[in-house]
Amino acid sequence: MKTHLVTGATGFVGLRLLGLLKNLECEVRLLSRSPLPGYELIFCDFQKDKIPLSALQSIDTVFHLAGFAHDLHVNSETEDLYQIVNVDATVQLAKKAVQAGVKRFVFVSSVKAGGHAFDTRCMTESEQNEPEGIYGKTKREAEIKLLEIGRQSEMHVSIIRSSLVYGPNMKGNLHMMLSGIEKGWFPPLPETGNKRSMIHVDDLVRAILLVSNDKRANGEIFIVTDGLSYSSRKIYLSMRKAIGKPETSWIMPKAIFKVISLISPTIKYKIDKLFGNEYYSSKKIEKLGYKSCGTLKEMNKTLL
Repeated sequence: MKTHLVTGATGFVGLRLLGLLKNLECEVRLLSRSPLPGYELIFCDFQKDKIPLSALQSIDTVFHLAGFAHDLHVNSETEDLYQIVNVDATVQLAKKAVQAGVKRFVFVSSVKAGGHAFDTRCMTESEQNEPEGIYGKTKREAEIKLLEIGRQSEMHVSIIRSSLVYGPNMKGNLHMMLSGIEKGWFPPLPETGNKRSMIHVDDLVRAILLVSNDKRANGEIFIVTDGLSYSSRKIYLSMRKAIGKPETSWIMPKAIFKVISLISPTIKYKIDKLFGNEYYSSKKIEKLGYKSCGTLKEMNKTLL
C-alpha cells in the first residue's frame, strides 16, 4: 500500500485533500505542527525546524501545501518568514524527498507567482509578469528551484497554481466578505465588469491528485480554475444567495470606494484588489482530463 506525505494538512485545502485521499487505498503521513486524529504525525515547524529525513522514508508522493501567506504588514521579519517557509523549507523538503527515493512531488503554488493578470484577456502558464508581492515572489522562486531539482533527479515534480479558492470553511478575503454580508456591514458592490477566476476547493484537490498520477504533468506548471470568470458583484450576489439574503435595493457607487481608498495605502490596496482583474486559463490542465465539477453559480450551497 502506498504512503503519501501531506504538509499543510490542517488548512482549508489540506483537510479536503485528506478527505479525498481517505477514499483511496493508501496511508497518509502528516508533516505538521498540529496532529489530526487517525493520522501518523511527524512534528515539524517549517519556520525553525530541520525536516527529518525519516519523514520521507517509504513515501510515494509528497503533497506540499504548507506556506506562509496573507500578511499585509510586511517588514523585515515577515519577509524572512516568507523566504524561510515558502522557499527554504520547500527546497529542503524536495531535496530530502529525492534523498529518500520519493517518486512524486506536487507543490501547490498560486497564480500570484505568475504575476499580475492582464486587464483584457486570460493569462496562461507560458506568460510571466513580475510576481505579485513577497508572497508571489517567494512562490515563484520555490517553483523555479523545484523544477530544477526535478530535472536533476528522477523525481516527478508538478506544480499547481491555484486561483481564488472557495468552498466550506474558506479563509481569507472571501471569508471576510461572506461574514460581512451575514452581519450586514459589507456594502452592495457595483458592477464594474472586472474578471476574476475561481476554483472550488474540491476541484482543486482533484487537480492536485490528477497531476501526481499523470506522467505528462512531470516538470510542468498548471493553472487551475473552474473555466469561468466572475465580476466582484457576481461573487457578492452569489454569497447573498448562498445565505438566503435577497438582493439589495441599492448599490454603493464605485466613486465612494475611490474616496474611501484615500484613507490609507492599505485600504487602497484592498479596494484595488476587490475591483481588479485576476483572469486565468486552465486549458493546459484540461488537456490532462481535468474538468471542474461545478461553478460558483451552481454551487452556492457549498459556500456555507
